[in-house]
Amino acid sequence: MREGLKYVDWMPLESKLLIAAAYAAEAQILYLRFHSSDVYRYFDFPPELYRDFLGAESKGRFFLSQVRNQFRYERLPTSPSQT
Repeated sequence: MREGLKYVDWMPLESKLLIAAAYAAEAQILYLRFHSSDVYRYFDFPPELYRDFLGAESKGRFFLSQVRNQFRYERLPTSPSQT
């Protein structure tokens, strides 16, 4: 299992871009799983922005306008069981 992912609860999303999201509140890390099976984590992601993300009508549009290129991020390696 990927480092850190065993400690977060994934929330399924209805989105053309994203499959699921998880949030580690204490560390302020947003995890996003894309339809491509890639998982990214976004650092220093404020809890109020996570609430806004969950409440957004379009999670993909919110990601593109409020998350992408706005936070330091890391693509997590794909494990064989995830492909």
